[in-house]
Amino acid sequence: MTDNELRRMSRAGLLEILLAQSREIERLKDEVAALNERLEDRDILMSRSGSLAEASLQINHVFEAAQRAADQYVSSVKSRFSA
Repeated sequence: MTDNELRRMSRAGLLEILLAQSREIERLKDEVAALNERLEDRDILMSRSGSLAEASLQINHVFEAAQRAADQYVSSVKSRFSA
């Protein structure tokens, strides 16, 4: 709307525009709050998935060490019975 159009409007018309804009601002604030909440939830999930990935790597190291120990035990048992 141009300045001239706004100047020609009645007070009631201008108030109506202000009221509509106020409602739109409130709606957008609510939407921003909802989106921020979703973003925080996603950030929490991302940090948890990082923690899970780290835990998985640590568990893999434990399993690898256990496998090496089991292989070493089997090897020592075989060498005892072979001798």
